[in-house]
Amino acid sequence: EVQLVESGGGLVQSGGSLRLSCAASGITFDAETNLAWFRQAPGKEREGISVISGRDGSTYYADSIKGRFTISSDKAKNMVYLQMNNLKPEDTGVYYCNSGLVPSDNWGQGTQVTVSA
Repeated sequence: EVQLVESGGGLVQSGGSLRLSCAASGITFDAETNLAWFRQAPGKEREGISVISGRDGSTYYADSIKGRFTISSDKAKNMVYLQMNNLKPEDTGVYYCNSGLVPSDNWGQGTQVTVSA
């Protein structure tokens, strides 16, 4: 029943910006869960990079993106966004959304982000 649809990726130059969107269906974004962004860079495992709490809206950022990316959400619509600024080539990868607490096995297709030097 979980459906995750990511969008907003693209090809940008180093230093550019993108805003990713995620429509999450079948995941209850409430006080006992959260929404998160993950990415999988070429040759690397998928990693969680940012989380927004359904309880109080608090956020978490991995060190690799801290200060450059901002997570936000529309709780009522189960939407989560990731504003990505000052992109670097090492940010290249496929970006996914999911629950950060108990991720669904039904991962979306993700959205490709490619940052050229």
